[in-house]
Amino acid sequence: MTRVALCQIPVDHDPETNLSTVREALARAPEADLAVFPEATLTRFGPGVVETAQPLDGPFVTGLAEAAREHGTAVIAGVFEPAADGRVWNTAVALREDGSLAAAYRKIHLFDSFGAKESKLVAPGDAPAVVELAGLRIGLITCYDVRFPELARALVDQGADTFAVIAAWGSGPLKEEHWTTLVRARAIENTTWTIAVGQAPNPAIPDGFGVGRSMLVDPMGVARHDLGTGPGVLIAEIDTAWTETARATLPSLEHRRLGVHRS
Repeated sequence: MTRVALCQIPVDHDPETNLSTVREALARAPEADLAVFPEATLTRFGPGVVETAQPLDGPFVTGLAEAAREHGTAVIAGVFEPAADGRVWNTAVALREDGSLAAAYRKIHLFDSFGAKESKLVAPGDAPAVVELAGLRIGLITCYDVRFPELARALVDQGADTFAVIAAWGSGPLKEEHWTTLVRARAIENTTWTIAVGQAPNPAIPDGFGVGRSMLVDPMGVARHDLGTGPGVLIAEIDTAWTETARATLPSLEHRRLGVHRS
């Protein structure tokens, strides 16, 4: 059994403020084995993101590592790191409970939709990532990635038994419905636990959008927990034995006839 903290925090433009918010959230979840924070926990997305981006050995990730080590809790959070072409990478970092870096996943699918153009500032990654943390094999998914079922399936084929979906999901017509539907769909079609954590709205910032709705969804698509829209930290349990039961009841992964199959 793994205890997971869903940390639905508001995010500021200032990395130091956000690091303080992370520390406060971890202090509220001392019994958690893993804490998951939103996409862009380093800073809010916008034109200043290029100047605010930091390398993985910079002060923000170093601070995350110190907090993970202090609390003995593995951490997943979204940051921005400088890319070679003058843009940034939108990166999910996964830190072990001793603070060491276990993985860094650079978002593959960029949000050039609904009038937005993430690719103006962000360079795409090109490699899916599965990381072992807190007794789980976690496939990393960032925001718009959740709309692409082939990524989730590739992660399962790499051995993922859990997905961590981190997001800064914008508000707008149908957007909240898309978020909840897509998160549950990825869980159902892969019979996989799915930890989905989004930003809470930040009322202190004019563009402080965020639908929240962080969820823990089980391998049969049941939302075991839903944080709603406000800020909050919720501790939930993941039982990987339930994954085996769900996959025995619904062996859809074994029934595939098209595409890549696990060896």
